[in-house]
Amino acid sequence: MTILFYTSALIAVVSALLVVSGTNIMRSVLSLLCLILAVASLMYSLGATFIAVLLIVIYAGAIIVLFVFVIMILNQGSRTQLMEKSLLTGRYWIFPAVVLVVLLIETVYALSVDGYVGNTSVTAKAIGFALMSDYMIAVELASILLLAALVSAFHFARTLTATERDDE
Repeated sequence: MTILFYTSALIAVVSALLVVSGTNIMRSVLSLLCLILAVASLMYSLGATFIAVLLIVIYAGAIIVLFVFVIMILNQGSRTQLMEKSLLTGRYWIFPAVVLVVLLIETVYALSVDGYVGNTSVTAKAIGFALMSDYMIAVELASILLLAALVSAFHFARTLTATERDDE
């Protein structure tokens, strides 16, 4: 299991770097899929089988399909690759680097504090009950927000494309 853990961790780090630094959006989405599968493998090697299955079904299944669907609808072409390359300059990496350092410090502190509970048992029944009772409104609002973002992105992309055609 140790070899599986470290191999999955290495794949996850490399995939995350490819997601962030990629200029082709479809390659970034495929790297994100690889990252999600690597994290699911990490969870499985740590004994959290249920979380690993949730990662694969929800994120690798539904969210990645949604991303690909949105990318295919918008179909911005090579113009977005030029914009992505301009965003990969050094000054745009300062804020994410600061956030990374802060999160790393918080993680080290949380792991070093006494009373840390690292292995708690969560069942599918408990998660389903919590999502459909205590957090039902939040789940529905999140789904409405995702739908609104999808429709807005489609509208803005098509409006921008139509105005560009009018300018030519």
